[in-house]
Amino acid sequence: MTDIVDELKWRGLWALSTDEDALRKALADGPVTFYCGFDPTAASLHVGHLVQVLTMRRLQQAGLRPLALVGGATGQIGDPRPTAERTLNDPETVANWVTRLRSQIEPFLDFEGDNAAVMVNNLDWTAGMSAIEFLRDIGKHFRVNKMLTKDSVARRLESQEGISYTEFSYQLLQGMDFLELYRRYGCTLQQGGSDQWGNLTAGLDLIHRLEPDAEAHCLATPLMVKADGTKFGKTEGGAIWLDPEMTTPYAFYQFWLNVDDRDISTYLRILSFRSRAELEELEKQTEERPQARAAQRALAEELTTLVHGADQTAAVIAASKALFGQGELAELDERTLAAALSEVPHVQVGELGPVVDLFAEVGLVASKSAARRTVKEGGAYVNNVKVPAEDSVPVREDLLHGRWLVLRRGKKNLAAVEVIGA
Repeated sequence: MTDIVDELKWRGLWALSTDEDALRKALADGPVTFYCGFDPTAASLHVGHLVQVLTMRRLQQAGLRPLALVGGATGQIGDPRPTAERTLNDPETVANWVTRLRSQIEPFLDFEGDNAAVMVNNLDWTAGMSAIEFLRDIGKHFRVNKMLTKDSVARRLESQEGISYTEFSYQLLQGMDFLELYRRYGCTLQQGGSDQWGNLTAGLDLIHRLEPDAEAHCLATPLMVKADGTKFGKTEGGAIWLDPEMTTPYAFYQFWLNVDDRDISTYLRILSFRSRAELEELEKQTEERPQARAAQRALAEELTTLVHGADQTAAVIAASKALFGQGELAELDERTLAAALSEVPHVQVGELGPVVDLFAEVGLVASKSAARRTVKEGGAYVNNVKVPAEDSVPVREDLLHGRWLVLRRGKKNLAAVEVIGA
């Protein structure tokens, strides 16, 4: 199991650890139980969470026993923000989100065997605790002067917003989680992102105070940032969610397919379960033939399959090919086609008009005269069929699933028309 340390380092998944030598020894002595926490502050996890979820999967495959904590208690406090207070969520909403997040995490872990995963909820040990008990049993062991040195706290103290007691005391709650999991399950390792390092080590300090003979560790993965400096997993439309109702499998696949060449090697190592030899070959292909986007396609297919299943991935790939004339649009199911067309420029119309009008209206060309030139030059397509004449008018029988026309100018410029009330 100590090989997993070298594997994590090679993949760029090792940012911080409390004592590498001691952790290596603990892994060699094994077995090690570890946990990673996810606060239900939305109805779904997003791709930023994949780093932690897939690292849990990787550690379990290396022989460690995972505890996946979905925080029904800490989720009620809300999502941390670097410059503003958390938004508090009501208990009923959080309970629903706990169920949804659990169902998203469970497929990535194995719940059978010697190192079977366990799902846990910190509401189990906080719901019946009074404020007096919390202050007496937990708060007593934290030193305010040390809490003030945490980066997240220091930044907030220097901001105009300041910091509330709720925000300030969050590290006590996370620290208590580690202590409880140590006592209940023998958990000796906490995994998380490097931005959570202060909260991770708070739990370690608490264990050492209350369990002097205990040996425990923390491991943090690096934060992923795009080459352009923007936050990983964010687009102009917001987060890329794992829930197919919030981000369609098609949009999820396209997110990975469009990864910047400068980022793809990093993402492959951190997120893919391919071997070193396979990853190095994909990196080589990116260097030699970046236009082929072989690495992006490999990662998009692997992650879409992991998150949404092989059938959805096949449907998405078929849609991607069909949109660009490499497959039959009519064979795509309605949901997949709708998801694909939502990602391209589109307009809604009440009735069908001349092709040149539709091309101009949807913005594929600057004007009707430009549309006529495109048709004349043989570069205009409707549902992958070349438009034969400038005065062509689609008929209702041309509509895909009775609703859509797929317009294409040249090889790559796509748009869609949806006919309302067709």
